[in-house]
Amino acid sequence: MLDPVRLLLLRELADRGTMTAVAAACGYTSSAVSQQLAVLEREAGVQLLERVGRRVRLTHEGLRLVAHARIVLGALETAERDLRAGGTPRGPIDVACFSTFAAVHVVPALVAARERHPDLQVSLHELEPPEALSALRARRCEVAVCYSYNLTPAPPPAELDVHPLAIEPVLLALPADHACAADRDGRPVDLCNLTDAPWIVGSREDGSAALVQRACAIAGFPPRITHAVDDYQLVLRMVAHGLGVALVPQLVAHAHGPSSDVVLRPVANTELTRAVYAMTHPSLGARPPIDAVLDLLRIR
Repeated sequence: MLDPVRLLLLRELADRGTMTAVAAACGYTSSAVSQQLAVLEREAGVQLLERVGRRVRLTHEGLRLVAHARIVLGALETAERDLRAGGTPRGPIDVACFSTFAAVHVVPALVAARERHPDLQVSLHELEPPEALSALRARRCEVAVCYSYNLTPAPPPAELDVHPLAIEPVLLALPADHACAADRDGRPVDLCNLTDAPWIVGSREDGSAALVQRACAIAGFPPRITHAVDDYQLVLRMVAHGLGVALVPQLVAHAHGPSSDVVLRPVANTELTRAVYAMTHPSLGARPPIDAVLDLLRIR
């Protein structure tokens, strides 16, 4: 029978890429990890690893075994955590989430968790989606909250469970004195009226710039991207001073409350939305604390 500990090391190698990273994460030396995986190869009776220069990579058989290992280890982890939890949400749970969703939804969820589940300790880590996903893969958190735009969808990793939380409109942020902001009825703005406008996009992830480029391409022109800014408060301040226009999720208005110098309008002729979702490891999907946190995060 294949040893579960060695299967875990193989899974970690698939997720982390190097023996050194596996050793650091699991408390082994690199040589001990190598020895354990060599024993696993003998147990399996097939070659699981092959050398490429100074590194190793999984063979086709190794990848097949990793897929089985995820199922086996997931079942074992679920059984262990379920027995520990006893059906009651308790223990530490780490949530990685980007700032705007954290400000509007995670903070109230933390307060509600304290009241409803006194034995549950939820810790928040402010991370952008790429870093949150890395933290989840490295098992530094149990829940990673991420997002994707409808015009530039990014399929989540197949090995993770996805839990939809919300779908929100993406709005155009304009200076209040801009000609396109003059309509007090709040009607949608056609982006073709902004062919010469400077655009402000995000600086820490590619999705924001790609969204602007795609939306403007649909409107028939390439955007003049002038600024790359990470902080939405700074984005709105720059818009207020006429330094550019931007596409911002509706959640930003709730989190930062733009001043009267900024007008938010829907975009005409193109639906722009952002989907917010949580990701977890399949092995944790049935764990009562995880279920409790996901329930608190869902938008009703």
